[in-house]
Amino acid sequence: MTKAVIFTEKAPKPIGPYSQAVRVGDMVFVSGQIPIDPATGKLVEGGIREQTRRVLENIKAILESAGLSLSNVTWVFVALKDLSKFSEFNEVYSEYFRESPPARITVEVSNLPGGALIEISVIAVKG
Repeated sequence: MTKAVIFTEKAPKPIGPYSQAVRVGDMVFVSGQIPIDPATGKLVEGGIREQTRRVLENIKAILESAGLSLSNVTWVFVALKDLSKFSEFNEVYSEYFRESPPARITVEVSNLPGGALIEISVIAVKG
């Protein structure tokens, strides 16, 4: 199988030696996304709700550029800087994954790039 790099201007440009996403066969692996506004290149203002929404919109844009949608997501990895914000995060997250939600792991981390409160990575499968 060959791998293909996925890139869209509708999501933040990578800030290191990685791709926004990579397709291998029917699977798309989306790199961890932090709440950067692709229009400004800066972290969005606000708390966990605003940051969660921005991250998921970035992931949605990356998946759409690969011909997929959030409904194709099978696995989600969430890193929260403060697990006490889990309920607020989960409220926004559930708006994006209403039916047949993917498998998920959520962990608390001591720090994230740029002072972000959240980072999310996903795996999506075509079909």
